[in-house]
Amino acid sequence: MKNCQFAYFSLFLFVAFISCKSTPVAVGDTFGAGVSKPNESVEFADVIKKLETSDSVNVVMKAKVSEVCQAKGCWMNLVDPATASDEKLMVKFKDYAFFVPKDISGREVMVEGKAYKEVTSVEELRHYAEDAGKSAEEIAKITEPVSEKKFMATGVVLLK
Repeated sequence: MKNCQFAYFSLFLFVAFISCKSTPVAVGDTFGAGVSKPNESVEFADVIKKLETSDSVNVVMKAKVSEVCQAKGCWMNLVDPATASDEKLMVKFKDYAFFVPKDISGREVMVEGKAYKEVTSVEELRHYAEDAGKSAEEIAKITEPVSEKKFMATGVVLLK
């Protein structure tokens, strides 16, 4: 009887250990609704250029992840993978319906959704800085709202 109890206990520990391990994200993993028209994707620079003359644009876009919310993956920043430009897009996920893995910084993604311009309040900027793990001193330096280019994603696909 003791051998049987030991076997069940060992099996329980094994299952608990396996379930706690994080699954690595792989090329092609999708989050949210994914991307409906991957063949119609445009480059990051093209989206930024369109936002110079338009308030918003619905688009499928390729970009590189520069930063992800470390609290739960509820936002990410995208940059142009082809240049070293400082231009970035803050990406949130439509209806807060999905998150992305917290360890995809530096990876390329394809996102579908709406690029737009918006003024971000000091309170929201401080919240994002806190999510990103910034120090109290860095957060305290945020004193002015910022006009930003953003992206509301309905789906994300991990590329490279």
